[in-house]
Amino acid sequence: MNYIEQVDRPWGKYYVIHDEPNYKLKIIEVMSGHRLSYQYHENRSESWTIIEGEGTLTLDGKEIELHPGDNIKIPEKAKHRIHNKGSKKLVFVEVQTGSYFGEDDIIRIEDDYLR
Repeated sequence: MNYIEQVDRPWGKYYVIHDEPNYKLKIIEVMSGHRLSYQYHENRSESWTIIEGEGTLTLDGKEIELHPGDNIKIPEKAKHRIHNKGSKKLVFVEVQTGSYFGEDDIIRIEDDYLR
C-alpha cells in the first residue's frame, strides 16, 4: 500500500494516503472489539465509506449500523465515534474536507484509552 504516513493507535491504525491544503484522505482500521473516542472537530467535516467489516456509528447520540459499501457524512462539529463490535477488522476510507486537518482538532468527549 502506498501511503504518506502510518500511525498506530490503541484501537488500530490509520494510513494517510493523500494530504492537500483543502482535503485529506485516510484509510482507518479498527480492531475487533475496539472503538474510537467520542469526538468532534472544529475545522473539518468527514465522509466515511466502509470497505471491510461492520461497525456501529454514534452520530450526535444516534446509533447507525454501517456495512461494506455504506457511506456517511459527518458534519463539522458533529459528535461521533465508531465501534467495531464484529469479529474481524473494520476498515473505512475517510475523506476530510475543511480548513484544518491536524490531530489537535480532535476534541474528545469520551475515550476508552484516557487520551
